[in-house]
Amino acid sequence: MGPIISAADVETVVAYAADTLAQAEGQDWQMPAGDLEWTCWETVEHVADDLFAYAAQLGPRRPPRDTHVPFVCERRRPGGPANTVFADPQGGNAGLVQVLEASGAFLAAMVKTVPSTVRAHHIFGLSDPEGFAAMGIVEVLVHMYDVTAGLGLAWRPDPDLCARVLTRLFPDVEQGEDPWAAMLWATGRTSLPGRAKLDRWRWYAAPAQDAH
Repeated sequence: MGPIISAADVETVVAYAADTLAQAEGQDWQMPAGDLEWTCWETVEHVADDLFAYAAQLGPRRPPRDTHVPFVCERRRPGGPANTVFADPQGGNAGLVQVLEASGAFLAAMVKTVPSTVRAHHIFGLSDPEGFAAMGIVEVLVHMYDVTAGLGLAWRPDPDLCARVLTRLFPDVEQGEDPWAAMLWATGRTSLPGRAKLDRWRWYAAPAQDAH
């Protein structure tokens, strides 16, 4: 059976995020992103950093299996996200969106070219290219939920993509009739009928076949 998450999925969701953010290019992105303590700017920057970091993990000829590729990672303020990638404020909101798109392109390119047999470290499990693609997609999906709440934008991800990502990374989560709602619950954003909002959550990055 082939992968259920592809590089094209990464490209599609990043393009959707960029097009959505473009609708608020003239707004102040220093406001909080939903319920987060980060600003909308910091949250988009964090997503770009995650996409870059996932691409980087797949980059070496012998990817690290017990740690991250040691790029410098730092916070610009106490309580802010720890990133390697930062956008130049002089580029404005449009420049930050370009940084997001570029980082997404890095990940998509790595997923296209790295053999499916490659494994690299992630704190939630030794993962393959498909897993890193899925993790990048989760970062875009749920953090855009945060950002669009702050900016007053609509964000309606493809239910099929949400379902496939849940199957890959959250195999124990009951999807029900609304995979997007299930993903928001699985990532601690919302409650569902009969299921309280999660205080702690995780995904499972290792391919299913590696668990056997």
